[in-house]
Amino acid sequence: MRTGDKGMTQQGKIDRSGAKPASLFERADSVFGLDPRRNGPKVPPVIADLPPVSPALRRPAPPPQMQTHPGPVAAPAPAAEAARPAAAPAPEQAVPRAVEFCGPFASIDREDLRDAGLIVPEDPVTGLLEEFRIVKRELLADARSGRSALARRILVCSPHSGEGKTYCATNLAIALAAERGLEVLLVDADVVRPSITERLGIEATRGLMDALADPSLVPESLVIRTDIAGLFVLPAGTPSARDSEYLASARTAEVLDRLTDGAPDRIVIFDTPPALAASPAAELAQHVGQALLVVRADETSRAALEDAQQLLSACADIKLLLNAARYSPSGRRFGTYGGREN
Repeated sequence: MRTGDKGMTQQGKIDRSGAKPASLFERADSVFGLDPRRNGPKVPPVIADLPPVSPALRRPAPPPQMQTHPGPVAAPAPAAEAARPAAAPAPEQAVPRAVEFCGPFASIDREDLRDAGLIVPEDPVTGLLEEFRIVKRELLADARSGRSALARRILVCSPHSGEGKTYCATNLAIALAAERGLEVLLVDADVVRPSITERLGIEATRGLMDALADPSLVPESLVIRTDIAGLFVLPAGTPSARDSEYLASARTAEVLDRLTDGAPDRIVIFDTPPALAASPAAELAQHVGQALLVVRADETSRAALEDAQQLLSACADIKLLLNAARYSPSGRRFGTYGGREN
């Protein structure tokens, strides 16, 4: 630096008038208002007396590692989201509890069963019982494999009257009731010509149609408890001119769900009118998982069978049961074994 320049610099420190020139802070404050001595924040004494932070504590955090594979790099989550607690797991839905049948109690006369040619639980094993054991095994296998209340509802029907549907439905219910830990509800859904209670010698007034017509009635209070272990009966109830409309209403699903939900060991069998004679069979086919179509050997025509299957098509699983057959195409017949006649 030249001497002249240095002299100029030193001379600028004192004004000719003798007044001390403004400092850099004061001149900056007069132009920009930046004097930290006047406008800066006052530091609390406690903080001001703290020792200086060591270089190790002032070291900046390392930058996030970059992904080596191609593709977009995920942005780091904000601090608020990182500190957010994990959402609580959703509460498990309560499993519905099965209703208990609490209707009246009735004793079934065993002599009436024998006179009607039905299975008698206490009697020796007969060929009739063995035949229905075979039928019930297939129905039970499908009911348990489905694991739903719908699969445990079985509709028993026939194309025409006189083909033995009520006879088969009653025998099937008695055979199923012999299973350990199984509850069988036999529903007389033949509201046109109810006959289940008459065959079993049971007196009843109210039943299925009353529960459908009156929402204040709980259906389990109309179910009759019998002295055959595991067998329950729901009568047809009071008939009316609107039976078909009641069966087609949403109330039917409510009643059947109440009888079957939460009861994995409960089978419901419906004895319905003939499919080609009345509409209840087609209406109830929408609420069951299995249908057993009873046809009489040498009497039911192929056309009637196909028409009945079409009317029951709302049920995805329709099985055929040949009734009153005098011979077996395979030659199989239950005979005597172990000193008893089958």
